[in-house]
Amino acid sequence: MTAEKIEEEASKLVLYVAGETPKSLAAISNLERICKEHVDRRYVVEVIDLKKHPHLAREHDIVAIPTLVRQLPVPIRKIIGDLSDTQKVLVSLNVSGKP
Repeated sequence: MTAEKIEEEASKLVLYVAGETPKSLAAISNLERICKEHVDRRYVVEVIDLKKHPHLAREHDIVAIPTLVRQLPVPIRKIIGDLSDTQKVLVSLNVSGKP
């Protein structure tokens, strides 16, 4: 399988946080748990700290944090919050769940 084919089949999730606040740490932890327990396809997770890269908030239309963005597959989907509601995250992002 080529690298391009693998990328096409993978979900790309980008989590925008602001430093190591309780909400940011909870969102990271919840996302790790959700991916491990419920996502049955390949995925790539990138965490972007907007305290270190504030210009990315405007460039990527991030208005609140933490925000999780599913960049791939298209269309782009976003969810704001600490990701504590697993079912809401799975439905909002339309991520395949394990049976």
